[in-house]
Amino acid sequence: MNIVCLDLEGVLVPEIWIAFSEATGIPELRRTTRDEPDYDKLMHYRMDILKEHGLGLKEIQETISKIEPLDGAKAFLDELRSITQVVILSDTFEQFAMPLMKKLGYPALFCNTLQVADNGEIIGYTMRCEHSKLSSVKALQSIGFETIAAGDSYNDLDMILASKAGFLFRSTEQIKKDHPELPAYEAFDDLMKAIKENL
Repeated sequence: MNIVCLDLEGVLVPEIWIAFSEATGIPELRRTTRDEPDYDKLMHYRMDILKEHGLGLKEIQETISKIEPLDGAKAFLDELRSITQVVILSDTFEQFAMPLMKKLGYPALFCNTLQVADNGEIIGYTMRCEHSKLSSVKALQSIGFETIAAGDSYNDLDMILASKAGFLFRSTEQIKKDHPELPAYEAFDDLMKAIKENL
């Protein structure tokens, strides 16, 4: 029994923080897990910038409401879900992801939760579990699934390397250079072909 585990941002939808950086004109918010492997450090960096500029959840959600899935992502996901089980493993937050899940046809999503003050300020976050992507893949394997994983960032490497087949998708040159053993794809058709070969 196979299950495909996909990252969300950079794979199926644009990077939310990059879109918000462009909307606000704050270049520091372009930093993502492609640039910073330490997620806790990255989130505290982001929360400090939001506080400095008086920005909160409402402003981010306004940007997210305008984001569309990457070209071809919904068709890719629909086809994949017609032939195997699929779960999206993301370090994003429920408060960010739900409008995007609607546009993708409500696939299964495991993600995290923001802590938001009454005034809308993002004051913290709760991770679903430690090393959430790797922990999720191992949990799925423990109940009889063989996992196939794809992602683009440093925080996807654990789940990719722990799976029976794993792929980089639209990743950075540095990550591809660091992991030449991982097949890397840029097009959904090529990723689909690679997944099907391993089902």
